[in-house]
Amino acid sequence: QVQLVESGGGLVQAGGSLRLSCAASGRTINNYAMGWFRQAPGKEREFVAAISRSGSSTYYADSVKGRFTISRDNAKFTVYLQMNSLKPEDTAAYSCAARFSGRDYVLQYAREYDLWGQGTQVTVSS
Repeated sequence: QVQLVESGGGLVQAGGSLRLSCAASGRTINNYAMGWFRQAPGKEREFVAAISRSGSSTYYADSVKGRFTISRDNAKFTVYLQMNSLKPEDTAAYSCAARFSGRDYVLQYAREYDLWGQGTQVTVSS
């Protein structure tokens, strides 16, 4: 069973950058589609970014397109989310998710994932 552990969250000023990591333990993630989601207090969880198992395909929410970049290093069993030009509205708990995938596609919806990390908090001050 793959376990996911996020890290890299913290407090940053608006306009700053953070890089989140999602490390998988227990098994390789080579055959897993991966995604990042976030949830702010009082709001529903929302999709942020997704990457196919090979890394050849990515997909972003409109709200982060051009500012965030998802990537993966299968040799290190790790997925990253580089976040630039952060805004106060990016403040949320960020979680990574995984799903074993027989094909090289991206998954946009939370219901499509069956493995989740505990999350890491990102706070952007104005």
